[in-house]
Amino acid sequence: MTTSVATAYDKAKAENRAALVGYLPAGFPSGEGAIEAAKAMVDGGCDVIEIGLPYSDPLMDGPTIQDAVHQALVGGIRIPDVFRTVEAVAATGVPTLIMTYWNPVDRYGVDAFARDLQSAGGAGLITPDLTPEEGEDWLAAADAYDLDKVFLVALSSTDERLKKITKVCRGFVYAASLMGVTGARSAVDTGAPLLVERTRKAIAAVCPSGAASLPVGLGLGVGNGAQAAEVAQFADGVIVGSAFIRRLLDAPSQTAGLDAVRELAAELAAGVRQKS
Repeated sequence: MTTSVATAYDKAKAENRAALVGYLPAGFPSGEGAIEAAKAMVDGGCDVIEIGLPYSDPLMDGPTIQDAVHQALVGGIRIPDVFRTVEAVAATGVPTLIMTYWNPVDRYGVDAFARDLQSAGGAGLITPDLTPEEGEDWLAAADAYDLDKVFLVALSSTDERLKKITKVCRGFVYAASLMGVTGARSAVDTGAPLLVERTRKAIAAVCPSGAASLPVGLGLGVGNGAQAAEVAQFADGVIVGSAFIRRLLDAPSQTAGLDAVRELAAELAAGVRQKS
């Protein structure tokens, strides 16, 4: 089945470019501010939006995302607010997913979370700390509510592990290009192209007929148009988070922050369209 996220990737592929995926936590810099910032990312050229669910113990996140998450939590953000954010962003017509650690979903109730995410117009869930072996409840709920299931693969993933992960993904596969925590880097990790290549081989091995329809998005480290252009040469999608957050953190006002986010999105969008 073709999903809204897959359609966005297909559209980018038809235009001979990579898709641009933008990430921002709900509730940052405020509840309404997050919605406006995500819309600015869409205005600038993002094809897919990831809304982060703020969590009190974000072990995989770097300092920039941790700062934003802390502000969101201090501001009183709750799961219903995250769904409202998704609903508002999805109303732009751009596929919108939630990226979250597993504990909040488990505590909310897996089936209830899937139901409310679908009701909000969300496209699916990205689960960085959930393994397929531990995700049976989520896999069942996602199928029941027609939601994408996006798991992460990393440089350390073995070939067999890649096959297990990609077999249960729907929408796209999230390839983490750097070991350790998230954050913008001055250069893209040299192992990134190999990780994407290995992931595609795993997809082809477990699902030959659908190999071309399951794209691979690369994240963790892209911060400017030049890096986006570099990643777009070998990945189906370019995922950017910390760089957007940094623009908001450094802005002297909300208006300036929105302008900065929109400008960065436009720079990145031009990057994914750049030919080698």
